[in-house]
Formats: sequence, C-alpha cells, structure tokens
Amino acid sequence: MLTVWGRERGLCVKKVLWCLEDLGLNFERIDAGRQYGRTHEEEYLRLNRNGLVPTLLDDDFVLWESNAIMRYLARQYGNDTLYPLEPRLHADVNRWLDWSMGALWPDIVPLFTSLIRTEPAKRDQAAIKVQSERIARNWLILDEYLQGKQYVTGEHFTIADIALGVLAQTYETFELDNKPDAPHLAAWYARISERPGFKRYAVLPPEQDPSGHK
Repeated sequence: MLTVWGRERGLCVKKVLWCLEDLGLNFERIDAGRQYGRTHEEEYLRLNRNGLVPTLLDDDFVLWESNAIMRYLARQYGNDTLYPLEPRLHADVNRWLDWSMGALWPDIVPLFTSLIRTEPAKRDQAAIKVQSERIARNWLILDEYLQGKQYVTGEHFTIADIALGVLAQTYETFELDNKPDAPHLAAWYARISERPGFKRYAVLPPEQDPSGHK
C-alpha cells in the first residue's frame, strides 16, 4: 500500500502526486504540513526526522525527499522512459532534477512568499527585483536547452519534466513584468500541461493563510 504524507498543494508534494497520477498508481494521502500540522508529532518524526513533507510509505519502506521519491516510484513502478536506465539519459535526468533545486528553488520560494503570501505594501521590492531577474536568466538556460526537444531529455517525458513543470506552473502565477521571452520553454509548458498529473495536481492554487492571504 502506497501512502503519501503531505498536503496536496505543497510544491514538493505536488511533484510526488503528479508522478503517482501519471503512473496510474493507487495511494492514500494523509494531510500534513502548514495548517494541518502533524509533522512535529512523534508519529511523523519516526518516519521523517526532518519534520518536512512529503514522506512516502510503500508498505514498510519509508522514503523522504521529493526527487528521491520520484526516482523510486519511476524505477519501481514505471517504464524505462520515465526514469531512463541508459547512462547518458539517466545522468541528464539527474542533472535537471539537481538543477531544479539548485538554480530555481532558491528564487521560487522567496518569490512565492513575497508575491503570493505577503501584502503588497510589505513586500521587499529590491529583493523581488534581484530574485526575479536571476530566475529569468535561469529559465532562459532551460529555454535554450529545450530547442528542438519535446521534453527536457528529448522525445520522452521524464521525472525531470515533473520537477521543472511544478516550478514552471508556480512561476506562471507570479505577476512580474520581467518574465523572459522563451518560446521553447512555452512550447514545452504547453505540452506538459496536457498531462493528467499536471491537470490534477500542478494547477492547484495555494491554500489561504489564517490571516486571509493565500
């Protein structure tokens, strides 16, 4: 039995849920994190001492870290295209999984906090400018790499597309005036937006904070 701990609107949880949806796997989900709490309870900390979500249970096997969970699910239950075995394709997928966290994540998270969860009058506009310019440059790196490709690693959809797709969908919700002109990125985004996991999970809006802000 597959069980996922984590609220379905969390960015990292979305990746895992999208992967499960595209694999056609049945699973149970337990709300945890933010308004749901649970992550600092001993029951949860026995599974994941980090106190973060998501955490996956596959019978008695416990795994945390969203990209690691996707690697496991794709290898355990998927085919050879979702997480390819061929060494160069395998390395390419891992490269973009790492890049999504190292290059995009450090700016996506503070931009999300500033633009989605902070009142306009309280936003640090100088920080937003720096972060939005930096992430725009990084999206152009991916745009250049996608030229002539259907998906990040070529003709097949992989878990790298899921990881980057969740962040791209989040970026789409930001009201910024310096988003780059990235035609290859836009074409890729249009393709992945037709995936069932994208339609079911990636598009979910953030929850409301108790203060009334999203």
